[in-house]
Amino acid sequence: QLQLVESGGGLVQAGGSLRLSCAASGRTSSDYVMGWFRQAPGKEREFLAAIRWASGSTYYPDSVKGRFTISRDNAKNTVSLQMNSLEPEDTAVYYCAARGGVLIVTIANEYNYWGQGTQVTVSS
Repeated sequence: QLQLVESGGGLVQAGGSLRLSCAASGRTSSDYVMGWFRQAPGKEREFLAAIRWASGSTYYPDSVKGRFTISRDNAKNTVSLQMNSLEPEDTAVYYCAARGGVLIVTIANEYNYWGQGTQVTVSS
């Protein structure tokens, strides 16, 4: 059973940066896709980035491409999301997620494991 724990959220001014981390425990293979999502009040959960744990290949939607970077550290069993040029519209709860296999998908319901979320607030 994979367990995910996010950290690194907080309050940042517009234009600033944050780095979120997701610690994964219970992983028994490299065949996982790790993803980051966010959910703002009253909105649906939004896909931000994904990485194949084995190969390190990544995928981003156009909405965050160039601002957000996902990476993984095999030695520490962590996946990170570096977020730059943050704006108030980026305020949300950010979630780490995982699914078995190597297929990258952008739909939240396709991910089997979720962290508890970490709040990111961007002030203007």
